Amino acid sequence: MGSVEDREREIMLELVRVTETAALRAARCMGMGDCNLVDDVAVDGMRGMLSLININGTIVIGEGEKDQAPMLYCGERVGTGRDECDVDLAVDPVEGTRLVANGLPNAISVMVVADRGTLMPVPTFYMHKIAVGPEARDYIDIDAPVRENLRVVAAALGRKVRDLTVVILNRPRHAQLIREVRECGARIKLIQDGDVAAAISTALPNTGVDILMGIGGAPEAVLTAAAIKCLGGELQTKLWIRDDEDAARAGERGFDDTDRVYCSEDLASGSSIVFAATGITDGDMLQGVRYYGQKATTESIVMRMLTGTVRRIQTTHDLSRKTLRSFRAGQEMML
Repeated sequence: MGSVEDREREIMLELVRVTETAALRAARCMGMGDCNLVDDVAVDGMRGMLSLININGTIVIGEGEKDQAPMLYCGERVGTGRDECDVDLAVDPVEGTRLVANGLPNAISVMVVADRGTLMPVPTFYMHKIAVGPEARDYIDIDAPVRENLRVVAAALGRKVRDLTVVILNRPRHAQLIREVRECGARIKLIQDGDVAAAISTALPNTGVDILMGIGGAPEAVLTAAAIKCLGGELQTKLWIRDDEDAARAGERGFDDTDRVYCSEDLASGSSIVFAATGITDGDMLQGVRYYGQKATTESIVMRMLTGTVRRIQTTHDLSRKTLRSFRAGQEMML
């Protein structure tokens, strides 16, 4: 058996093929208004490709519990099983299902592979989040006022607060946050869905995004943390408890301290992390799938925590010859 470095290096391109497949399948449904169809074809494609990869993996962040999801459910074993080392996977075949269904930007297909027990199996709660790139990673504090976080991030980036761009999910729950950011004079970019890509964009150059703030999905925070760690940025989170039912459910899952701050290292610990994502619709981080007759192009990003390697992969697919694995059909199928 090879080293961890060898194993990660060998599967990097294979992981991109997985996210590419989900993206190619989902992108065919762009703008059709059918969220269920978008999710269904992407899940089938991602699960089909995962069955071909030489890993011994377990889904820890996926499509839900087994009785709610026929594929990619939490606890499902994936891969050929021939690798002697066990790994955990966090997957989201379509991060931004409504974005694809409505033809909106910033939808991606994403997955993370890490050593067993290093990805926090966060239940389907919501979390307060703040994410920044490497320059500001040591200065943010999710418990600090909005004004203070904007001030220190601006200082770290060598800018004025009015030059910052803050990404926030466009939700009624963020009315107060949006008001405070506006009062500080920073610019705001509202997004409809897809805070994984938005958070990662804070740590990538030339995206025009400086900081993400607000409340989003807890499982998505694990995917974000893995990528942010690879890029040298930081994500801080806290559970958002809406009512007594949420509090009771959190306690049952072992999340009793609702004031605890979880950073990137808590959500995705260790150094054996590989992150891969492919654009489905055009966005700040990745270009979406584009079709040209019998050809299609995809843009992907793949990162390794161990070496800090970040690769962008532009792929041209010949659809007259290319097949994509369908898990449901148990065979290769033309797109």
